[in-house]
Amino acid sequence: MAERRHGTAGLALMIGALGVVFGDIGTSPIYTLQTVFDPNDPHPVPVSADNVYGVVSLVFWSVVIIVLVTYVLLAMRADNDGEGGIMALITLLRRSASSRGRRTTAVLAALGIFGASLFFGDSMITPAISVLSAMEGLKVVQPSLASVVVPGTAAIIVVLFLVQRRGSGAVGRLFGPVMIAWFTVIGACGVNGIVDHPQILRALSPSYALGFLVGHFGTAFFALAAVVLAVTGAEALYADMGHFGRRSITRAWLILVFPACVLSYLGQGALILADPRNISSPFFLLAPGWGRLPLVILATAATVIASQAVITGAYSVASQAAQLGYLPRLRIEHTSESTVGQIYVPWINWLLMVSVLTLVFAFRSSAALAFAFGMAVTGTITITTLLFFYIARSRWHTPVWLVAVGATLLLTVDLLFVAANVTKLVHGAWLPLLIGFTAFTVMTTWQHGRQIVTAERERHEGPLREFVDQLHFRELPAARVPGTAVFLNRGAQTTPLAMRANVEHNHVRHEQVVILSIETETVPRVPDEQRVTVDNLGYGEDGIIHVTARFGYMETPNVAAALALLDPADTEGQLQLDQASYFLSKIELRCGKASTMALWRKRLFIATSYITADAAEYFGLPRDRTVIMGSHIEV
Repeated sequence: MAERRHGTAGLALMIGALGVVFGDIGTSPIYTLQTVFDPNDPHPVPVSADNVYGVVSLVFWSVVIIVLVTYVLLAMRADNDGEGGIMALITLLRRSASSRGRRTTAVLAALGIFGASLFFGDSMITPAISVLSAMEGLKVVQPSLASVVVPGTAAIIVVLFLVQRRGSGAVGRLFGPVMIAWFTVIGACGVNGIVDHPQILRALSPSYALGFLVGHFGTAFFALAAVVLAVTGAEALYADMGHFGRRSITRAWLILVFPACVLSYLGQGALILADPRNISSPFFLLAPGWGRLPLVILATAATVIASQAVITGAYSVASQAAQLGYLPRLRIEHTSESTVGQIYVPWINWLLMVSVLTLVFAFRSSAALAFAFGMAVTGTITITTLLFFYIARSRWHTPVWLVAVGATLLLTVDLLFVAANVTKLVHGAWLPLLIGFTAFTVMTTWQHGRQIVTAERERHEGPLREFVDQLHFRELPAARVPGTAVFLNRGAQTTPLAMRANVEHNHVRHEQVVILSIETETVPRVPDEQRVTVDNLGYGEDGIIHVTARFGYMETPNVAAALALLDPADTEGQLQLDQASYFLSKIELRCGKASTMALWRKRLFIATSYITADAAEYFGLPRDRTVIMGSHIEV
């Protein structure tokens, strides 16, 4: 019975993974080969039998090397307490940092942040190119419907972002079955093409990929910029590992996704061999005439799911970046009571919607967007590969020769793709780089500015223990009033500005004082038994304690819930949490004359601070019992 329950749970996870993880990579067959042979490409690949075999072989072995080897066999072993993704790699780097390798770790962590920044570009481009490519199937069904493609795409995207607030829990149950139908159908269509021209199966031999690269390097090199579209979404396998587990994702990939995609690519190759005119839309032309409209509808559903997956991925990356100090505190809504990872970040949602709509109306076709798409994908893959091998050596002590061989082989492939996409810079590849550099500048500026503000704030606040000593020896006279006061503070070293103002200006303090610090750990979640620790600050009867509440980087801090875990024996008296007053210190930032940062970065830091979520709401504080006291700090 237990084995049956385990098997049922495993099957459910596989279906869930099919619905969330593989939407992006699973819809790549719609546009990959069409883009490779696009006659409007600035470096077109001529349609010939040798080139078709070479391209299909390149697609197959690129998927094997990048998705199967880099991600499934290697990167997914580097998890942070079960969580994956490039932000997890950054936290692993932080944990493995030593004084000797601190500079190297800092450089690699910065590279990782740039990889996360590129993912934001991916999150903007994926919905645009995916839904556009599906809607373009209408032109195959009925050419007169071409005018409907762009407005129809925009309408679908607007609806998609409007329903994000409701969360993906309700529709998520439909995602898996829809994607099962999708992979079954595209695999069957691929078989249909292969049966007509079975010689295309020769492309599975690596000799065709190598022969194409060596014998026609000029053509093959430029083709790589489009071939990389076959591996878009590979990062999702790694990033969503915490939700579904490595085993479920691996099984879903090997059992259904990989075979279906390969069959589709082979079938499309066979179709192009039969008639070069089929390069106009080989994916939809694989289906019989009566099945093309249903395939367009199914493709639209699949691309919406692919978009949904990358949008929720952007929420997760932004949330983790904020927890790790690379972005301001953002307002986050949990959309599921049972699934921790299902969140909604309003600011990111509306930013993505405006960006995606802009891309749709600016580029107007999936082929035009394809030039931009590859750069974001190849950049993220290359950075993931580099960070993985560094962790393999520094944390797992993998032999140097093995790391050198593996890194050389995989990075050579990755860098070939990067170089090919660089040739598309003037044709759209600049876009993800611009988005990536912008996001990278914002995140690194926020991190640096936050360090400056923290140091200045500590100077204003003064040492906490010295302040408590002054209260104990009545050097700072303050009347004790009934009740419990909770002062949120950044650590145990300095005095909360609100508490200092209360004592020095109002000459009062509460009977029970809790100085609370929130710490974000480099693990996804912290169990309740490790959530809080108490320090009496040197005196056991004065009613002043310091509490450290620890949360994982994937959790939203809940102050009231954390304080409820405290043992009255440790709090120097019973805390009146149902009537407690909460005090926050609000900092107003101003540009100063000190040469801490360039003037433009100071202004960027201050501008970024305006998107900071309301602290009382973020920490779950009761509005009617929260007091906010302000002060000024120059950067």
